[in-house]
Amino acid sequence: GQEKLSCNPRKENGSHLVLCELGNPMKAGAQITVDMELSVSGLEDMGDAITFHLQLRSKNSPGSTNASVTVTVPVEAQAEMELRGNSLPATTVLPASWHRVEGSRQLEDHGIKVEHVYQLHNKGPSTVSGVTLRLAIPSRLGGRILLYLLELGTEGGMSCTDPPGLNPEQV
Repeated sequence: GQEKLSCNPRKENGSHLVLCELGNPMKAGAQITVDMELSVSGLEDMGDAITFHLQLRSKNSPGSTNASVTVTVPVEAQAEMELRGNSLPATTVLPASWHRVEGSRQLEDHGIKVEHVYQLHNKGPSTVSGVTLRLAIPSRLGGRILLYLLELGTEGGMSCTDPPGLNPEQV
């Protein structure tokens, strides 16, 4: 018949162990099949595989060999990333009579301020690190300024590299 094992995690000599009692006493010649499902967290930085060392120990026979086997399991972190974007205001219209004032350091002389907000979300199931997001923003069209890139900011422990040509007139 099928029985659930009683397993207890513990640390021994710096290793994490899970000790499962298979039963006592066992009859001579008994054959047991054990299916184990392990849930291990924090594997994002473990490389491409994790190794388990399995050992069967018997307390009954002092002369018996303690059979051991090493099992290497490939690890693949999976995460679904989602990029969301928004512009504030959503729609901007410049008056037909408006002209950019060359050399001005006043924001309003360069156009209407539009803020673009991008949010990168990890929908899981794994955590991610070392993600690179590259945004290509058209700043010129037909040799004329389309968007004047004023500043770039981040939140949430991310770092960004300022694009070339960011705020060239120091507005």
